[in-house]
Amino acid sequence: MEEIFKCYREIIPEFGRFQESLHKPLPNHIRVNRLKAETDSVVKSMEGKGIHLEKAFEKHDTLYLAPTLKSPGNQIEYFLGHIHPQALTSCLASIVLSPGNDSYVLEMCAAPGGKTSHLAQLMNNTGLIVANELYPSRHIPLGHVIERLGVLNTVITGYQAQEFPLKQRFDYILADVPCSGEGKFRKIKESSIYNETREKQKLPDLQKKIILRGFDLLKEEGKMLYSTCTYNPEENESVVSFLLQNRDAVLLPLDAGFDSEAGILEWRDEKYDTELQKTARFYPHRINSVGFFMARIGKRR
Repeated sequence: MEEIFKCYREIIPEFGRFQESLHKPLPNHIRVNRLKAETDSVVKSMEGKGIHLEKAFEKHDTLYLAPTLKSPGNQIEYFLGHIHPQALTSCLASIVLSPGNDSYVLEMCAAPGGKTSHLAQLMNNTGLIVANELYPSRHIPLGHVIERLGVLNTVITGYQAQEFPLKQRFDYILADVPCSGEGKFRKIKESSIYNETREKQKLPDLQKKIILRGFDLLKEEGKMLYSTCTYNPEENESVVSFLLQNRDAVLLPLDAGFDSEAGILEWRDEKYDTELQKTARFYPHRINSVGFFMARIGKRR
């Protein structure tokens, strides 16, 4: 396993600790769904069954670590839509985007629906979310998540993200793009480490097309979040740098409330704009969750 990520030794701090973290199972985090239940009642209900919950984020009382909860989907709170199992870093993406009430929001690659439902929760079920998902086979589970969690402000579309129609502009856009998924890798899931090399080579081209389309769909005052769950600079900083070179885009400050590393400024033979320092890299030995990359983007005024 140590061989898989050795190419990142120079960019991942405390590389030894990073490697050690890959031998540990992913923790169980759950999000309390305030659209259907109050946090205190959910915590009390689960604690009453001997399921201990630890607050994962002081600024948000809906995110919890459930160290003894092995099967969240078997709990009555899950079926009632009171909780949703979701990686902590995945939750942070919606929090960093932070759409307000009555906003017009586009999620470009929406399945399986965790971020969609979280966005709806942050918006108090107001405004409109367009949850776009290319593959029809994913529409049914996406719809089930939305229905179970009581989301009322969302419609599902099936466009290719990079060709989403330009008829309407959005206040907020989440581009959590298809990626190589390296941040999800732990030893216990070695078989699902990430896509084959042949497929990985296609990803940066697709990601660049998606980020350009997303930016073109933004209103003048709009905000966009580009995110992946991978460490590969070719899918992260390189894609955002491509946007800066081809559009009048600016990177906005990003404070997720957890330890993160600034984006890197060079990788192999490619150098990036110093603005890339405003992006954020989340590593599993710093925040015990899936590895993530985020860039918060606006339009130059």
